[in-house]
Amino acid sequence: MLQWRSGGPPKPVHDYLAVEEPLEIQIDTRPVSVTMRTPGHDEELAAGFLFSEGLITSRTQIASIVPYPRNEAGNAINVLLQPEVAIDFGRLTRHLFASSSCGLCGKATIQAVHQHFPPVDSALEVDSKVLLTLPDKLRAVQSTFDETGGLHAAGLFSVDGELLVAREDVGRHNAVDKVLGYALLQNLALDRHILMVSGRASFEILQKSLAAKIPVLAAVSAPSSLAVEFARESRQTLVGFLRAERMNIYSHPDRVKFG
Repeated sequence: MLQWRSGGPPKPVHDYLAVEEPLEIQIDTRPVSVTMRTPGHDEELAAGFLFSEGLITSRTQIASIVPYPRNEAGNAINVLLQPEVAIDFGRLTRHLFASSSCGLCGKATIQAVHQHFPPVDSALEVDSKVLLTLPDKLRAVQSTFDETGGLHAAGLFSVDGELLVAREDVGRHNAVDKVLGYALLQNLALDRHILMVSGRASFEILQKSLAAKIPVLAAVSAPSSLAVEFARESRQTLVGFLRAERMNIYSHPDRVKFG
């Protein structure tokens, strides 16, 4: 790489880049999705994707997760389900809701998601001082970001601010899926936990957290307007711009205790 700074000549330097490769996710060898991801924790990514899409609801439905043997590049992973599990492939939503250009908006989009995932029912309360500690705790474990500057991160926290798991990925939705997949494979209920993301809070991330029944989602950066509307309708507490001893609470502030 050639690096140049104003006032000096360009010079060759070494740089670390975030790895980005495709992963085909399969159910019983049937392809259901291809996502660009950072390799690592692929089993969690596959499990989290199926969980957040509503195709599976518990760890017991998974028989095993193995690489697809006919893919020599190692970029396909096969989730084998228990024989009695019936899959409704019509519930796949990423092709509909992945971005703000999906052709749906506002109430229509929110109602479509709520047909699969009902609003959160949780009496969780979290101290504002605990929320303020989360960005630094997540940032402290972003080792690959330190080297590349090119990865998103998601972290799952207890109500007391304990970091339970954190994952990095080139895709913000993949980082969340890896966290949710970890929780699913560990049989960890998420209705009394906080999800923290390193960037902005998008509609898709709110959708995934709703699938996992997570009542509080916090982001370092801004939410989108649809994410805020979705959080309000889903009874989720959405915190944005959580950094430098400040935060904005866009929905259901009653879950945050100030003192």
